[in-house]
Amino acid sequence: MLGKVRVRGPVGRPRTRPDAVAGDKAYSSRGNRAHLRKHHIKAIIPEKKDQAANRKKKGSRGGRPVSHDADLYKERNTVERLINKLKAWRGIATRYDKTSDSYLAGLHLRASMIWLKGLTRTAP
Repeated sequence: MLGKVRVRGPVGRPRTRPDAVAGDKAYSSRGNRAHLRKHHIKAIIPEKKDQAANRKKKGSRGGRPVSHDADLYKERNTVERLINKLKAWRGIATRYDKTSDSYLAGLHLRASMIWLKGLTRTAP
């Protein structure tokens, strides 16, 4: 999934490597963390309780606790709210489309509708 990421700053071409990736505990696997570390991307993913317990059980061989930036993790709700707005459209929530191209077109259409709705609210 990270291969499709494009991060756009205020100017210039989109970058393919974000500075950080925020995820919930479902993405806290050792493989995901290793991939992010290999690509020099900061992981903002809390550790699962069972993973922490297993690490502590191993003692000094278990390694160091994972770092977690709680302030950046709190900003993750912005993305969650957008996903909920996208899924309010039944075609996206249920994934009825047969091809990935038509599903992506639906995502673009729904995102455009959300963006236009935001523009009309701020207009005088």
